[in-house]
Amino acid sequence: MIITVTINPAIDKTAGIETIHPRALNRLTRVEKDVGGKGINVSKAVAALGGSSTACGFLAGSTGRLIEELLREKGITPDFIWVSGETRTNLKLVEPGGHLTEFNEQGPTVTEKELEALRDKLVSYATPGTIFVLAGSGCPGVPEDIYRQLILAVKARGSRVFLDADGPLFAQAIEACPDVVKPNSFELAQYFGLEREPSRQEILTLGRRLLEKGVGLVCVSMGGEGACFLTREGAWFAPSLPVEVRSTVGAGDTMAAAVCYGLDQGKPLEACFRLALAASAGAVTTEGTKPPDRALVSQLEAQVTLTPVGV
Repeated sequence: MIITVTINPAIDKTAGIETIHPRALNRLTRVEKDVGGKGINVSKAVAALGGSSTACGFLAGSTGRLIEELLREKGITPDFIWVSGETRTNLKLVEPGGHLTEFNEQGPTVTEKELEALRDKLVSYATPGTIFVLAGSGCPGVPEDIYRQLILAVKARGSRVFLDADGPLFAQAIEACPDVVKPNSFELAQYFGLEREPSRQEILTLGRRLLEKGVGLVCVSMGGEGACFLTREGAWFAPSLPVEVRSTVGAGDTMAAAVCYGLDQGKPLEACFRLALAASAGAVTTEGTKPPDRALVSQLEAQVTLTPVGV
C-alpha cells in the first residue's frame, strides 16, 4: 500500500512563454491546469503506471474541494485533513527548451491540533506493508522537523518511508533514517554545503555519506545528465534518454513514483531504477504536471542503460 503525504497541495497552472520580460507585459500560451504538490504528483504517476495510492495532507477552501474531486477522477483515494483558508495556486512558466520559472503561493496556515490529526491519520495506515511518501514543502504553522516526526511515528509500526524534500525539512528528516531519499543534485550539494554543481563522482561520494547516516536507498536525479542510485551493496548510473522536452515540471516526482511503485510491487532494484529513468523521461514529454502514458514508459524502459559504478 502506498500513502502519499502532501502538506501543501496546489493547483498548478503551467503556461508556455517565448521569453520572460521583467516589468513588462508577458503573454502566455498553452495554459494547463493540474492538481499538484509533490506527493500528489507521485500519486498521479503511480496511478498512470498501474498502481494505486491514498493521498493525505492538508486541504482548504474551494481549491481544496476541486483537488479532492480531481483526485477521485484519477482513481486516487483522497484522505486529507481540512483546514481554514485556501489551498494555493502556483504559476509555472516554461520557456522553449523546457526552461522553468516558478511562482508558488505560501498556502494556508496549519495549527498544532491539525498537525496532530495528520499524525494520527498516518499512524492508522502504518503497517509493515505500507510505503509512505513524504514529499514537498511545508506551509505556515508547520515545523521544520515535521517529516522527522512523521518518519519516526510510522517506522515505529514497521512501515517504509520515501522522502523527497529539501532544505531544513530534508536535513532534519535524515536524522530519522528514511528508507529511501530522492534529492536532485542541487539539493544534495545544498545539504552538504557544497556551493557549486557537484560532479558525478562527488554525487556518488555524497550519496554514500547519506547511506552512512542510515538511509537505505539514495536516488539522485541529475536533470539532463540522468540519475545515480546508491545502496550499501552498490551504485548505478543511468544517462538521460533522448526525448523531446516540453516541461520538466514533475519529472523528479515521477521518478520518485516509479521507484515507489516498483518497490511496492516487489520488483528487483535494478528494474525499479530502469522504470524510474523511463518514467522520468516520459514525464518531460508531457505538458504541465501530467504523468506519462504507461505505453510510452514501457517503450522508453527498453532504452535505459544502467551501469554499475564505483564509489
